[in-house]
Amino acid sequence: MEGFGIKLVTYVAGGKEPKPGLVVDGGIVDLGAEGFADAVAFIAAPHSVQASVEAKKPTVAMAEAKLLAPMLRPPRIFCIGLNYVEHAAESKMKVQAVPTVFFKLASAVVGPGADVVLPKASTQPDYEAELAVVIGKPGYQIKAADWEEHVFGYTILNDVSARDVQLATSQWSMGKSFPTFCPVGPWIVSKDEVGDPHKLDIGITVSGEVLQNSNTSLLIFNIPALIAHLSGIVPLEVGDIISTGTPPGVGMGRTPQRWLRPGEEMVVTVEKIGELRNRTVAE
Repeated sequence: MEGFGIKLVTYVAGGKEPKPGLVVDGGIVDLGAEGFADAVAFIAAPHSVQASVEAKKPTVAMAEAKLLAPMLRPPRIFCIGLNYVEHAAESKMKVQAVPTVFFKLASAVVGPGADVVLPKASTQPDYEAELAVVIGKPGYQIKAADWEEHVFGYTILNDVSARDVQLATSQWSMGKSFPTFCPVGPWIVSKDEVGDPHKLDIGITVSGEVLQNSNTSLLIFNIPALIAHLSGIVPLEVGDIISTGTPPGVGMGRTPQRWLRPGEEMVVTVEKIGELRNRTVAE
């Protein structure tokens, strides 16, 4: 999408059903009125169609809209564990020879401003700031050199984790998939607007305290490597999310360990994308 910069959202306005939209000129272009059923349908559309819609005037004021997760139910959420050397060290785990992959269930997805519910079943809820990649073109056995043609854009993901549940077994997905444990947003920024995704500052504050502060240049497995690896096993689909892993500073790795508490605000920031804010509440 050379020369084509957008922010793709899903929103509600006036008590109506959720709709996909594009943030332009301080407002939102209603993609539902343009015939798109959801955000994934827009991502799958030809570039020429996307560009023609992007040129339209906004029909909804930002002040009238509530942003939801940019994709309410992404097809799949691939997550990469231990993808920063210092995070692997603080987790007391070895740097892996191949990417560590687990999944978050789409039922855990919430958007900006949504409450993250700290479940009764866990006493060790944790935060993880992550850059997430959104697939725009399907593919199987994609070569690393061709990675960018399969990317639509990027968003922010907070990989909220119940560490006691996660680490009770070698399979992490259940401890990562409690309801509301996958805040995503506030939008998907098209790849041309971001440029090189391997040069982005990334971090999180919790209750105003900086707990993670790093840069995506420190990824062990970069995005071309991740796309090649994942697509070498399963075909990637339009709308798939690849969350690239978290830098050091998580609560589990601190001394003393620092778990999320009810009533805290988590603010994840990724350069050129923005910030994702969510508050914690007790179940």
